[in-house]
Amino acid sequence: MTQRLHYPSFLSELRVPARVLVVDDIPQNRHLLERLLAGEGYTVNAAADGAIALSMVEAEPPDLIISDVDMPNVDGIEFCRRVKGNTETRLVPFILITGLADRANRIAGIEAGADDFLGKPFDSQELKARVRSLLRLKRYTDELDSAESVIVSLALTVEARDQYTHGHCQRLAAYAMLLGERIGASEDQLSALNIGGYLHDVGKIGVPDAVLYKPSGLTSAEYEVVKRHTVIGDRLCGDLRALTLVRPIVRHHHERLDGSGYPDGLRGDAVPLLAQVIAIVDEYDAITTSRPYRQALPPDRAFEQLSKDVKGGLLNPDLVEILTALGPDALAAAAGEAEANAERLAV
Repeated sequence: MTQRLHYPSFLSELRVPARVLVVDDIPQNRHLLERLLAGEGYTVNAAADGAIALSMVEAEPPDLIISDVDMPNVDGIEFCRRVKGNTETRLVPFILITGLADRANRIAGIEAGADDFLGKPFDSQELKARVRSLLRLKRYTDELDSAESVIVSLALTVEARDQYTHGHCQRLAAYAMLLGERIGASEDQLSALNIGGYLHDVGKIGVPDAVLYKPSGLTSAEYEVVKRHTVIGDRLCGDLRALTLVRPIVRHHHERLDGSGYPDGLRGDAVPLLAQVIAIVDEYDAITTSRPYRQALPPDRAFEQLSKDVKGGLLNPDLVEILTALGPDALAAAAGEAEANAERLAV
């Protein structure tokens, strides 16, 4: 049985107050909401319309937004639509304040992505209860995101242990997303490929350095130890629903279509498509970067080897053909952009 992690109770005492953004063009309404929410211990900011609020959200995303519908410049519906359409803020809970009988705005708000509604005039106790409920859900979401970030950090730690694999995770994620776009992968699948590029080898955290970085050939017993990294990685990701699409990548990126791969010896279509994508770009990156036992080879040699693996029944011919058609320039550009983004985030 997998042991779940329990957050210590004292963590709740260390949390900073939740930040709530109140948006209403009528000063009396704003002040009433500010007073009620500040009395509950929240940090409250306010804006007079959606345009001002959007700039505030962009500068510092709040933990929850409460907005009136009828406002000048950018109204509440459009404000909600833009917040929910931004990948950086789409998980911020959004409450729209509408008239009790305002059916049209409620429907428009649902379509825009609103999480809850309050009718005018609102009940202060109901307001507080709805805010507490949505902030609790937001906290759970943040904790899941933090757990995912810890696993990504572990993956980068694995990479940092070996000077020859510097930047490998970033390149793999970039290559995989580029190939995924070409095959028409969904937004969720592209996200899984991006994260999978970082997490595919996270299980190597459980492989001893003496085995993982052995300069000479591995014994059969040592090779079996290395192969366990796919199962270890799968277990590390196992309790996070956010990684549901990533787990098959982590476990199966060393499977081969002829059944010769590991850990489960899957064949043909039984090998998950996203794992096949990662397997192909992983091999491309391994060939085109230096290793302790050889210098990097040019991209055409990598494409040549991938083609041989297709003929040997190991890799998906359609995926290899699409990657080859992309060409080394497109792959290098994607990798360069990923590296530049990583450097900006590190500053």
